[in-house]
Amino acid sequence: MNRYPVWKYAIIVIALLVGVVYTLPNFFGEAPAVQVASVKATVTVDSALQQRVETALADADVKPLSIALENGSIRARFDKEDEQLKAKGVLERVLIPDSSDPSYVVALNLISRSPAWLTALHAKPMYLGLDLRGGVHFTLQVDMQAALTKRTEALTSDVRLALRDKKIRHGGVNREGQSLEVRLQDEATATTVRNLIVDTMPDLQANVVSSGGGAYVVRASIKPESLRSVQEQALKQNITTLHNRINELGVAEPVIQQQGSDRIVVQLPGVQDPAQAKDILGRTATLEVRMVDESSDARAAEIGSGPVPFGSEKYSDPHGQSIVVKKQVILTGENLNDAQPGFDSQTHEATVNLTLDGKGANIFKEVTRENIGKRMAILLFEKGKGQVVTAPVIRSEIGGGRVQISGSMSTKEASDTSLLLRAGSLAAPMEIIEEYTIGPSMGKENVEAGIKSIVGGFIAIAVFMCIYYMIFGVVSTIALAVNVLLLLAILSMLQATLTLPGIAAMALAIGVAIDSNVLINERVREELRAGASPQTAIHAGYEHAWHTILDSNVTTLIVGLALLAFGSGPVRGFAVVHCIGILTSMFSAVFFSRGLVNLWYGRRKKLKSVSIGQVWKPEGDDHRSVASAKR
Repeated sequence: MNRYPVWKYAIIVIALLVGVVYTLPNFFGEAPAVQVASVKATVTVDSALQQRVETALADADVKPLSIALENGSIRARFDKEDEQLKAKGVLERVLIPDSSDPSYVVALNLISRSPAWLTALHAKPMYLGLDLRGGVHFTLQVDMQAALTKRTEALTSDVRLALRDKKIRHGGVNREGQSLEVRLQDEATATTVRNLIVDTMPDLQANVVSSGGGAYVVRASIKPESLRSVQEQALKQNITTLHNRINELGVAEPVIQQQGSDRIVVQLPGVQDPAQAKDILGRTATLEVRMVDESSDARAAEIGSGPVPFGSEKYSDPHGQSIVVKKQVILTGENLNDAQPGFDSQTHEATVNLTLDGKGANIFKEVTRENIGKRMAILLFEKGKGQVVTAPVIRSEIGGGRVQISGSMSTKEASDTSLLLRAGSLAAPMEIIEEYTIGPSMGKENVEAGIKSIVGGFIAIAVFMCIYYMIFGVVSTIALAVNVLLLLAILSMLQATLTLPGIAAMALAIGVAIDSNVLINERVREELRAGASPQTAIHAGYEHAWHTILDSNVTTLIVGLALLAFGSGPVRGFAVVHCIGILTSMFSAVFFSRGLVNLWYGRRKKLKSVSIGQVWKPEGDDHRSVASAKR
């Protein structure tokens, strides 16, 4: 009756092993470390840089525990914070000779002390949020006027192309603030242009205005609803760009989310230096496509024997060679949907495959048709400084929105270039309006306070259960410990970010889990009071209590899922831990605890009593009938 088959015990053993393995990394703590990453998108972090770091630390007699190249950054781990600070100073002197134009960022960080065998099993500790680990918090203000200006400039370019396609003569298309003007010689042509703009460009509203002297002006502006859409898209694109840059380059586990209609909140746990964090945020790049200036004056300017021609600018490529490009921008990062590395099926060379949006595809097709044999440059601008990523020769007209860049690049260069282009550009500039740092000592205090609250609550519950329910209380306490173990293991496997609300949810999970065991124990007592044999009481207690436990947990889970679906920030973090805690409590309180009870009592054929605390047993038939009726 009260015996588990072998496969159920196997499930319990496997769950315990998995729980122990994936919970262990959270108890090893973190070691102070120095992280070296690239500030410039065109500067790569590779094994050669790792060798420079190792040599610099060795020359300064600083001995790290380990140095590893991980996720596009070099991380040197140390035993003490004093060594960490000394190593940071050494690497800054060696890697950043010019502080006004740094190529790398040297930042303080924390790395798990987990042994290699746990890391090999992909067992990693939970990420700690800003309130538990310390770090920096920024609130950024998005310049919406710049976004609107950028959109107006793009529409101005579209109007020029539309007029050229229709072969309509005009006196110029100019941007005036957040509107654009087309100058024309007669009213009929002005009306035609106005109708063309209204029919082909739904974002614009236009009207015809007489400018005197028989001339007319078509003045167009962005519709109010389109203005709101531009602002929303600018905010979303900036958030996406920040996510792509920080996540793909492995800088930290950031929290990047919208606040209000024009602000973005960025939290970088583990980063203690706000200045270095600003450099990390400043890595976002603006992508532009321009034509290379092929004139003789431009060639002379590239070798330094003449001035840069009017209407052109000189930039360098990753190899340090100068390239003169025209100022006119053909495409921007807004027109790029994707960029992936690949291989040319004919030459077997490494390539970068670009996918453009509809507008970009049309512009690119026209430009490549008119400039076969000429070079086209792709530039990245960071902090106002531009660099040519690549400048391939246009071999033929390219249509369909799919562009392949190739020519003398390695597989790694193609991969790096794809990453940089894929990271995209900011739709509008941003300014930091709020920043603060939470020190590691404050985060450590929060962690200690949270652990104390959980451990204190656990001990208090354990003492009460063991005194009140005896052996069944001990079983409930063990099941409660398993619940916490599995909860930590699942959060670690999911690589969830633990915050103070998450710790509060853990404390609540302990209460929910023990409530299920109380229901089971009281049901067993009730069966004993009714005169059932111990084995029958155990079986009936678990069977009958299960339905009540299921109903109560499902209703609680519904609330948790609602918080998860509609909440954000701390509320969402609380909901994640709460929902997982409900599921683990059902496993530990019912399945696991019954396994222990079956193991302890199930094989006793002549069981006369069970240790479940004081059980009131009625005396006399009348009392029995009353007890039976109440049952």
